[in-house]
Amino acid sequence: MPDSNGEYKRQKALFSALHAIFLDDIGTKVEIDRLSLPPSWLLETSPGNYQAGYILDDPIRDTKKADQLMKAIIQAGLSDPGAGGPTARYARLPDAIHGKTTPPFNCRLGIWEPDKKYSFDELVRGLELDMNANEQADTRNKKQKKKQHNIGEEIYIPCPDDNPVISALKARGFYKKELSDDRHELTCPWLHEHTDQIDSGTAYFEPDENYPIGGFKCLHGHCAHRNVHDLLECLDIDIAMARMKPIVRYLQGQIHRMRDIAERELAERGQYYQRGGLIVALNRDATTNKIMVKEISAPALMIALSRIISWERYDKREKDWITIDPPPKLVTALHDSHAYKVLPVLNGITNQPYLRSDGSLMTEAGYDKETGLFGVFDPKDFNIPENPTKEDAEEALALIAELLCEFSFATEADWVAALSAILTAAIRASLPLAPMYHARAPQISSGKTFLCAIIGAFATPQRAAPATFPRDDEECRKLLLSELLTAPAVIEFDNLTGDLVAHKSLCTALTSEFLTGRILGVSKTASVSTRTLMLSSGNNVGPVQDMTRRCLTINLDPACETPANRTFKNPNLLSDLHRERSKYVAAALTIIRAWIVAERPVSECSSLTSYEEWSNFCRQPLMWLGLTDPTAPLFEAMDDDPDQVTLGLLLKAWHKNFGNKPTTVNEVLKHAEFEDREMYSLLEDIAEERGKINRRRLGRWIKRYEKRIVDGYRFVKAGGSRSVSAWMVERVS
Repeated sequence: MPDSNGEYKRQKALFSALHAIFLDDIGTKVEIDRLSLPPSWLLETSPGNYQAGYILDDPIRDTKKADQLMKAIIQAGLSDPGAGGPTARYARLPDAIHGKTTPPFNCRLGIWEPDKKYSFDELVRGLELDMNANEQADTRNKKQKKKQHNIGEEIYIPCPDDNPVISALKARGFYKKELSDDRHELTCPWLHEHTDQIDSGTAYFEPDENYPIGGFKCLHGHCAHRNVHDLLECLDIDIAMARMKPIVRYLQGQIHRMRDIAERELAERGQYYQRGGLIVALNRDATTNKIMVKEISAPALMIALSRIISWERYDKREKDWITIDPPPKLVTALHDSHAYKVLPVLNGITNQPYLRSDGSLMTEAGYDKETGLFGVFDPKDFNIPENPTKEDAEEALALIAELLCEFSFATEADWVAALSAILTAAIRASLPLAPMYHARAPQISSGKTFLCAIIGAFATPQRAAPATFPRDDEECRKLLLSELLTAPAVIEFDNLTGDLVAHKSLCTALTSEFLTGRILGVSKTASVSTRTLMLSSGNNVGPVQDMTRRCLTINLDPACETPANRTFKNPNLLSDLHRERSKYVAAALTIIRAWIVAERPVSECSSLTSYEEWSNFCRQPLMWLGLTDPTAPLFEAMDDDPDQVTLGLLLKAWHKNFGNKPTTVNEVLKHAEFEDREMYSLLEDIAEERGKINRRRLGRWIKRYEKRIVDGYRFVKAGGSRSVSAWMVERVS
């Protein structure tokens, strides 16, 4: 029945019939596999979190029977403990919006089979419920409460679905209207004290960080001394409930439960994620306005848990629960966990629409559970045809090619390599692996850094801050781990003064989806995603050793004495690109999508191990449009690798002098020193140290290239003692 204001309230006393039951937090607190009975409907209310509903063929009209059924479901662990009270519960509708997440979540109906209806007995049997467990649990609860001096054993009280203050104001007839999302106009409860009983100028403010229990303001002089505490007392509302936060009560021996509750509450906020085994959050840099991943330290985690949860402990003197800070042991247990069950995995940040595993384009911003990517963009800015044609792709290619028209590429293959770098930048977050790109020129002011800036703009609207190329692998590992933890769109090494050395950590980052190591200042090992575009540049330096197959070199050659004196048609090219970035990024995505829509035609080309997926999306579309293979410079670099050239010369000299005879390093050195000075000079180039050849260094060098074929020859081990190895060179057909 309606109240005095004509509004209907959900009250247990007015219960008529229960037509359906629904289970909360399926998928997070309760695994979907535990539902032994197919539901009538399944509604996703937040990412990965569902409500499962069961329609009754004969409504339950007995209040006690309805409560017993729901208690048995909770006792069986099939629903959140806070989901009791079926006689006065709200259920979310398929068109509902879950406003407690950030951003708000549009509920999605996954299953809707209204013909599936169950009797009371079918629910009990199908869900394997123990109806006697309720009485047993009640008995245990009473004993436990008595043992704890009536402080209660439940450590978790969920956040109310509705603000109890607003509900009470409406029930008492004080509520007028909503003024904004968190501000409400009401009739002052002390209206009778106002001069002439003027009913205006009174408002209630919902809780926020500055006002944790909300605010109350009445502009009339008689209420100048009153605040929100007076309002709560008038409405008989507990302060803990007024905070509109879940409550966790600290009990000895329950830290494992509190840890799980704390993780779940963090996950439900939509602001916290796990990355590389660490808890992280997305932060916007105040200087650059760039969204970055920020690791949550233990102190920061304590503040976060204090902000989203009300923590309490029982005070024996007060004989009541009092508010406390999050327990330090709990914070440490959560922060130092080796695994997180509920926190969503953050694989990276993308500044534009991106490809999903099936080749479809994800155009919605925010977090995507399937890919683990968080989109930071406005979908309206990117105009990409749903089913682009080859003509659309050709127009898009012409638009992007205009950006490169004033660069002096050494060959056409270098120009196409630059185009492939642009495609790579546009979808790098979608690719498990991608090669590095290196811009090389014979002298300064040839446009290397500028080209890297053009390429990088397709990955991020912010200019990447170049880093110094690390001197050794230890420095490289620390740099990459710390950088990759923040999920940068680009890592750039500018103006190299030496070759692009194959540091082990860099090679791993370019051929593995994750890089593992110990993060500085954190007492655990992290595995961070490597979905970041790697760029570098330098004069007459480039990839060597194992980097030659992991890095695609783009050669520039201005072919003039002073490149800095050149004039260009558009000196504001980079500024124009950033201003219209969405148009150019959309063009790059159009090329890739057109190739996918055309059923992914494949042009014949050499296979590039580890980079098959990259080859499909950033190499094949260009060849489909009639361009040369963009990996030609990479294969040329592999052929021109100094180590490969040296290895080839040594193999031929070794085979010429010793044939297929097994020979030790010592025997080779003695023979070369007196019989083949050209071979001896070659060995000096490989292992010279302090004026003489280091035998161990030479042996390690040969072992490193064991069985690697160059010009039809390779080293193979031919036995020997434990301390001395014999080698032979065999010819391979």
